[in-house]
Amino acid sequence: MIDNTAFIHPTSIVEEGAVIGANVHIGPFCWIGAQVEIGPGTSIKSHVVINGVTKIGADNEIYQFSSIGEANQDLKYAGEPTRVEIGDRNRIRESVTIHRGTVQGGNLTKIGNDNLLMINAHIAHDCIIGNRCILANNATLGGHVEVDDFAIIGGMTAVHQFCVIGAHVMVGGCSGVAQDVPPYVIAQGNHATPFGVNIEGLKRRGFEKDALHAIRNAYKLLYRSGKTLDEVKPEIEALAKEQPAVQAFVDFFSRSTRGLIR
Repeated sequence: MIDNTAFIHPTSIVEEGAVIGANVHIGPFCWIGAQVEIGPGTSIKSHVVINGVTKIGADNEIYQFSSIGEANQDLKYAGEPTRVEIGDRNRIRESVTIHRGTVQGGNLTKIGNDNLLMINAHIAHDCIIGNRCILANNATLGGHVEVDDFAIIGGMTAVHQFCVIGAHVMVGGCSGVAQDVPPYVIAQGNHATPFGVNIEGLKRRGFEKDALHAIRNAYKLLYRSGKTLDEVKPEIEALAKEQPAVQAFVDFFSRSTRGLIR
C-alpha cells in the first residue's frame, strides 16, 4: 500500500506488499522490499536498499548507499524471517548498514528515536540501540550489542559482540571495546579503559550538582577504591537510594555479562 501523497522516483523499485506512508520521499535508484513498512515523512535520498521484515517510523532521513534489513552475517542464519525496527527522527547517513536479527538473538535488531548514525556505521544483527545516540563515522557494533540512551561512540571504534554500552557513555575514537562500559563513563583505547565521568555532557543534559556528585562517588567506588565489583555493589546501591541518577549503575550491573572495562 502506497499513500497517495508519497513520492517515488520512477527509477526506484517498490515491491508489491510494501507499506509507504504519507509524505514519504523515495529518491532515485532505491529498492524497497515487499515486507518493508516506512512511516510518514521519512526521506530516502537515493541508491538505498531496504529489505526483509523491516519497519521504519516517521520523519527519518536515510542517505545514499545505505542498506537496511538485509540478511545478517551470522553463519547460523538460515533465512528465517527476523526483523529490523527503527523508530522516529533518526538520521542514517551514507553507506550505513543495519542487519536483521537472528532467531538465537531474539529475532530483532532495534533502533530507537533521534539517533545519528554517521557515514559507514555498521549495526550488526540483534543490536539494540536506545534514543539520542551518536555513532560516528565507521563505528562498528558486533552482534547482540546494546547501546543505551545518549551514548556516543567515536569514529573507527569497534564494539565486541554481546557488550553493553551504558547510558551517557562516551567512547573515544579508534577504540576497541571488549567488555561492558558502565553508564556515564568516558572510555578510550584498545582495549578501551575508563578515565573519568562524562561530566560536561551530563551538565548539558540538565543533571543537577547533587546528581553529578553522586555519580562521581559511584565511579570512584567502582574504579578507584581498590575493591571488587561484588564489594562495591552494596555501596552503590545505597548511593542509589539517596540519588536516583546512580540507579543507572545498579540496573546496568544486572545486565552486564562480559565484565566491566578496567
